[in-house]
Amino acid sequence: MAKATSTKMLKITLLRSPIGFNRTQAATVQGMGLRKIRHTVELADTPETRGMIHKVRHLVQVVE
Repeated sequence: MAKATSTKMLKITLLRSPIGFNRTQAATVQGMGLRKIRHTVELADTPETRGMIHKVRHLVQVVE
């Protein structure tokens, strides 16, 4: 029987374009699944996701 786990989710919205910033930051935005400005995705709250958010914190908005 599978155990029900409630994983905390984060809503991440792209507010600024990664154009003009470091290429690795653009790759991070793409890796999170964000495509265009005001596009929102829900990702699990993991240390990996938090690291990606920290790298592009000037481009995105996060809602817990």
